[in-house]
Amino acid sequence: MTDIVDQQTRSRMMSGIRGKNTKPELALRRALHARGFRFRLHSGKVHGRPDLVLPKHRAVVFVHGCFWHRHKGCRYATVPATRPEFWRAKFDANVARDRTVRTTLLDGGWRVATVWECALRKPDQVAASAELLSTWLLSDEDQIEIGAEV
Repeated sequence: MTDIVDQQTRSRMMSGIRGKNTKPELALRRALHARGFRFRLHSGKVHGRPDLVLPKHRAVVFVHGCFWHRHKGCRYATVPATRPEFWRAKFDANVARDRTVRTTLLDGGWRVATVWECALRKPDQVAASAELLSTWLLSDEDQIEIGAEV
């Protein structure tokens, strides 16, 4: 299958995709801040540069895009028809890196939360995800994963 846009346009479109301050991340940050939580953003002092670092709770939060980080069973975790072998290798590397970062953080005494993009698409989902995350932050649990089933 061929791409519907030329290579230069596709390149420009892909370069516009950012890893920080995405809409889902901003929505979750607003909801957590409104609940009284304070955090650092993209701290280079913490392995993996988590999206949110809450030192008071010894916790980090990653807001993962379902497409890039391969949310299992999610309808947004598709594989492009163009150059599928390239994309599978890229996705496999992302998943392996995520696994390594999570393990390193847990071994270092951090608590790790992963919030998937599909759980932050609608305002009611953002509120429900923030509520689950708030409860987790005040608990003793090591990890939590929040997806669209919220």
